Amino acid sequence: MTSQTHPAGDAPHAAYDGYDNLLIFRLEGEAFAVSVKGVHEILDPQSPTIVPNAPRHSPGLINVRGVVVPVFDIRHRLGMGAGTKQATSRMIVFEHEIDGEAGRLAFSADSVEEVHEADLAGLEPIPELGAIWPQACLEGAIRRNGELVVLLNTDVLFSPQGDGDATQTKGA
Repeated sequence: MTSQTHPAGDAPHAAYDGYDNLLIFRLEGEAFAVSVKGVHEILDPQSPTIVPNAPRHSPGLINVRGVVVPVFDIRHRLGMGAGTKQATSRMIVFEHEIDGEAGRLAFSADSVEEVHEADLAGLEPIPELGAIWPQACLEGAIRRNGELVVLLNTDVLFSPQGDGDATQTKGA
């Protein structure tokens, strides 16, 4: 299957008091999650059109069914190295409100694993000492099959101001 379409919805919010379906994906072997409420669809990787002088966290654009969508580099935001395209790589098209306007953006994952229903009341905090990623980009962690899955704070992660940018938080 080359792509899966999921219904669009509201982006996740900071107050967690119940169950939510999370899309589990991998970056550099680590498991991350976002709420499926914001997932529009999952695509095979596309090569973005590079935009001159664009910020490092959003270097290009792709065409998704006739709609121009910015590509967001969450690896840069999380302080990771550049990824390489793999047979399992996917692009996640995410609906998110930025500066008061709803829109779509796309980001790459090394692989997409599953949709997992999680009790977010049991969300575990990630200690600042143990986090290798910017704390502002993280909501916490859930346990799935004995493994920690990091739930991302999409409001900060996809902020155009770079409030959670690893390059801004290291050494601060």
